[in-house]
Amino acid sequence: MIIVTGGAGFIGSALVWKLNGSGVQDILIVDNLGETEKWKNLVNLRFEDYLHKDLFLKMVKSDSINKKISAIVHLGACSSTVERDADYLMENNYRYSRILAEWSLRKKIPFIYASSAATYGDGSFGFSDDDSVSAILRPINMYGYSKQLFDLWVLRKGLDRKVAGIKFFNVFGPNEYHKGDMRSVVHKAFEQIRDTGEVRLFKSHKDDYGDGEQKRDFIYVKDCVDVLWWLLERPEARGIFNLGTGKARSWNDLALAVFSAMKKKPQIFYIDMPESIRDQYQYYTEASMEKLRSAGYVAPFSSMEEAVKDYVINYLEGAERCLE
Repeated sequence: MIIVTGGAGFIGSALVWKLNGSGVQDILIVDNLGETEKWKNLVNLRFEDYLHKDLFLKMVKSDSINKKISAIVHLGACSSTVERDADYLMENNYRYSRILAEWSLRKKIPFIYASSAATYGDGSFGFSDDDSVSAILRPINMYGYSKQLFDLWVLRKGLDRKVAGIKFFNVFGPNEYHKGDMRSVVHKAFEQIRDTGEVRLFKSHKDDYGDGEQKRDFIYVKDCVDVLWWLLERPEARGIFNLGTGKARSWNDLALAVFSAMKKKPQIFYIDMPESIRDQYQYYTEASMEKLRSAGYVAPFSSMEEAVKDYVINYLEGAERCLE
């Protein structure tokens, strides 16, 4: 059995979709559905069982899970970059991850976990996933710090030779619909264009970036789960890896790709960035991908235009919005 925490969430449910497509159905999904719409991501998927994340943690602590576990993919976390409850993030993102990792290592169960490009902060130290760089990174929001703490714990204990961590950059694609304001700009732009014929992007508040020319490394969720599947098949490929395309693109580029996919004339308007996030805003991210490539991953990543077109035509405009 493969355990996928956060298995009803965005990347987690996409991974279950990938596993199903590879013939794997013996899956335990761990999540917290609450009153969200995440349950819709599960409707088309096939899995053995579901557990609430708190019950699962109790079972881990009491060592009462009797199933034979072949791997744990720990994607469950609070992923909001504007979450202000630091104690909650420490418990939910850092402590939970540490308890689960320690249990999996005692049981000799392969462990793969989600880190984040938010660990890179404002990018002052670059975007290399070399282990020597990790120790000097300075995240600019509490979410990034909670992920950084776990990365540092893994490195301090020498566990990077036993587990795999993935620093996800700007992921977009189907099954993100429940994420509210944390949805990708692709999804937000689609709705804006559909409803008003225009897209609103943040103005730049730095002289060296034009409006809408802030850049991010956008990667399609289908490419992300291909990498996770590759890691599941290769327990020898261990370490903390970046996961982006390795090419930064502007928000303007992204908006134009959505207009093109929808066959609409581009109309972009720029609005002030809220003061509450200006000091936590990343103006540029670009994943260094040499480490993952050196580990043996050779598959190409979708171009932004190809990925946006697939997402818009086959899901946002399609009859079936979720992966199936």
